[in-house]
Amino acid sequence: MDVVSEQRLSEVYPGLATLVREMAAQLEAEGIDIRVTQSLRTVAEQEALYAEGRTQPGSIVTDARAGYSWHNFGLAVDVAPLTPQGVDWNTSHPVWIHIVDVGVHCGLVAGAEFRTFPDWPHFQLTGRFPVTPDDEARLILANRGIGAVWQEAFLAQNG
Repeated sequence: MDVVSEQRLSEVYPGLATLVREMAAQLEAEGIDIRVTQSLRTVAEQEALYAEGRTQPGSIVTDARAGYSWHNFGLAVDVAPLTPQGVDWNTSHPVWIHIVDVGVHCGLVAGAEFRTFPDWPHFQLTGRFPVTPDDEARLILANRGIGAVWQEAFLAQNG
């Protein structure tokens, strides 16, 4: 993985980072490079993304308000194929389907499989928590911090 991806992976739950690296290694062995384009997001960053295509110019890029994206909890990343020309956002290219397949095989939940708002670059690992952050996760984050969310999410594995 490239330096940019590694820096972004340093911000998320270590178990998620490990699985993304495993996914990247499998894809690289097949000649496909990926870049982590997003990882941990602040509430303000999530609010700004949610505003795109709604109250701000641009296209709608997320269906998740702040606090309703696992990016806010360090339990999600976005990845995209990396070519010599840069990141390839053409999600109709067959390589995207293969990236999703490999990510799922590695144990990640793929946003491309979301029914109401498919999110092709998105991969998450949430442990015992549901696909969408719930009140419990938000309360833990607000009161005890991101480390407590990670501990609670993977309590069975950690204890």
